[in-house]
Amino acid sequence: MTQGSIRRRLSLMVLASVALVWVATLVSTFRHASQEVQRWQDTRLVEFAKLLTVLGDDDLIRLAHSHIDARIELPEPDELASGTADSDIAPREVLIDVKDAQGRTIAASPALAQLGPIAPPPAHTEGPRSATLADTVWRIETIRDAQTGRVVQVMETSNSRSDLARGAALHVSRPLLFALPALALLVWLAIGRSLAPLRTLSEKIRARDATTFEPIDIEHVPTEVRPLVDAIDQLLARLKQSIARERAFTSDAAHELKTPLAAIKVQAQVALAADDPMQRQLAIQRVVQGVDRSSRLAEQLLLLARLDEHDRIPTVPVALDALVLEAIARHAERARQKPIEISALDLPARTVLAEPFLIGILLDNLFDNSIKYGKPGGHIEAALFDDGDAVSLVIRDDGQGVAASEMRRLVDRFYRGGNAAAPGSGLGLSIVRRIVSYFNGRLTFEPGMGGAGLTVIVSLRRAGESSRPQSPAADVADSTWNSSSSCSQ
Repeated sequence: MTQGSIRRRLSLMVLASVALVWVATLVSTFRHASQEVQRWQDTRLVEFAKLLTVLGDDDLIRLAHSHIDARIELPEPDELASGTADSDIAPREVLIDVKDAQGRTIAASPALAQLGPIAPPPAHTEGPRSATLADTVWRIETIRDAQTGRVVQVMETSNSRSDLARGAALHVSRPLLFALPALALLVWLAIGRSLAPLRTLSEKIRARDATTFEPIDIEHVPTEVRPLVDAIDQLLARLKQSIARERAFTSDAAHELKTPLAAIKVQAQVALAADDPMQRQLAIQRVVQGVDRSSRLAEQLLLLARLDEHDRIPTVPVALDALVLEAIARHAERARQKPIEISALDLPARTVLAEPFLIGILLDNLFDNSIKYGKPGGHIEAALFDDGDAVSLVIRDDGQGVAASEMRRLVDRFYRGGNAAAPGSGLGLSIVRRIVSYFNGRLTFEPGMGGAGLTVIVSLRRAGESSRPQSPAADVADSTWNSSSSCSQ
């Protein structure tokens, strides 16, 4: 059993609590019994004093010179000789002192002369009082008779070692004292049985291998253990998803990089074998283009991997209209080369909760797709409009478009429509979908202008009125994110 054993700690805590209650009960019982014994003996002393108020003078004198034994228990044979007797058995003489109304002594026990003067009782006090005379504690009862004016004092040594109180306390404590070992054993077994589900849980986890991620199946799980089992099941589910993503990433990367690498190899072999300088230069240009395509593909794969492995990104108020204008400016030159006209139809000032750098990547992918698959002389339009508590970004074009049956697959990794003529990796909209999901947004596809092309609608949560938008030009990108990751489909 280890130092931090729950079973031992609980057992010690339970036994310590029982022992504490037992000691408190013992002390309380002893004090209560002692008080009851004292009350009983004080009552006896008061009754004896009242009796003396009605006796005649001669009887009082005879009684004063008698030895009045006040013990309340008779000794067993040889008990006094052994020295083990308590004050209930030890001889205790009762002393009396009776005075008339003028203060003259009527009768007094001879032993009073050895004790010295006795202080009168405090005013307005009733009942016996304690006083120390000749290094001995006495209980004294003083009564004044209203008819005769007599003042009667009766006193006896205090019974401080009565076994009545000890006996009552021992009567309570003995059963508990003998029951403690049995209680310790029962507590130990009960706690061990209660912790059995933890042992079962550890055995089931130990029996699993690195490929098992199914929920832990344990019957009759206690309420206290259920959160632990649920947390482990959730962790296994997250691990399963993470490993599945890693396997998919590895498979996708190997599959997609295989084709451009093979093309690069072929063009390199053509360049090595070509005698014509023009043919050699063309082959080398194609090698460079293949390297560029492979580089863009690798960057997009890394971006998706980083998005998958990150927890929820903190959001800040972002001026979406300013980010859209900046994205249009970045892609304007490329659009003119095709040529395609990019216009902002309606861009009211709107603030959303997002992250500027990732929204920039999202916009770059959307505009790059529209330009790539747009037709010469075509148009691309961007707009913002309110949608309840969200702000919707609309980017639409009049390019070659996508068949209605293929729209649902646009966000699949490496998927490219059947009529896609421009080169690409099929990852751009997958990146867009992943970024939108980070900010709990909504992504929708519809036909483009006049039924041609494609319309992409991105809805993001609107920022509060008191939120201050973050400048799009601010350097807010985390070191994990690389600006070169803004790649298109």
